[in-house]
Amino acid sequence: MHPHQLFESPNSREIHIAGWVITASTSPISNAQECDALQAALRIPLPEMTFGSNFLTLEHRPSAWKYTFTTKGALGAVKNGELGPGDGGVRVGYADKWLQSRTDPSSQLPMPKTVPTKPYDWTYTSTYTGHEPLSDDQSSAPQFTWREGDKDDASHTIPIAELSRPDPILFYAEIPLYEDELHDNGSSSLLVRIRVMPTCIFILSRFTLRVDNVLFRTFDTRIYHSLSSNPPRIVRETRGWEAAYDRVLRLLPKRNDLTPLTDPTWIGKVLSEMPRDENNTGWRGIGSKIEVSELR
Repeated sequence: MHPHQLFESPNSREIHIAGWVITASTSPISNAQECDALQAALRIPLPEMTFGSNFLTLEHRPSAWKYTFTTKGALGAVKNGELGPGDGGVRVGYADKWLQSRTDPSSQLPMPKTVPTKPYDWTYTSTYTGHEPLSDDQSSAPQFTWREGDKDDASHTIPIAELSRPDPILFYAEIPLYEDELHDNGSSSLLVRIRVMPTCIFILSRFTLRVDNVLFRTFDTRIYHSLSSNPPRIVRETRGWEAAYDRVLRLLPKRNDLTPLTDPTWIGKVLSEMPRDENNTGWRGIGSKIEVSELR
């Protein structure tokens, strides 16, 4: 077993193991001043619950490689502007009927007052996979590249059997980046989890979207590193799914218990196991990809 050290402060936890320094920071929801600064930088309205100070950072000291998950990075991947093909634009199920009821010649209801707003993806869909932060000195920063994984090479896959073993968990953290109730039309959230075991490091970043009576969507990023790999190898797998709301509804364990529809773990499991719905939005996040990077 690799020796390790743990450090804790009120809003962060850190582990040092096998040349790695891993820091997880979890703070309360951003205050008004913090939100104003972040919104000015991103130029889109922020989710109702924005955890702007939260992050997960991995640093491999021997190679100087760094990788991080941040709220700003995640929201920076949300489409800012008119949605086009591949963006997976979603309209609320009753939007067309609602508008028709107010524009039909027989309608006695006045048209609602509206103000022009800058368009953006109101579902906060993000295909964020984390990023390598810029170094203060780019001239001396080592360059690491991701390449497509070889499906026939076992070291380029994430070993589910190893992750399923009841090994001791040396370090665990859940880092919420943002969440929004979509004006009571569903839920959108991005949560990052990490666990460090005696043999490996594993990260799951999961975006989950539920638009009531319309669709479910998830985008997962899994990162795996075996502490015994030489040279150190990082495996990154991304997978995206979406399905019509009614298809998921029919898979509830109990017909009258809708609780699972608010559980990202259950939603992710159900979507990953069902056949792909060809009648989808054309979202570019659908599908899977596996990449590897070696830290020489």
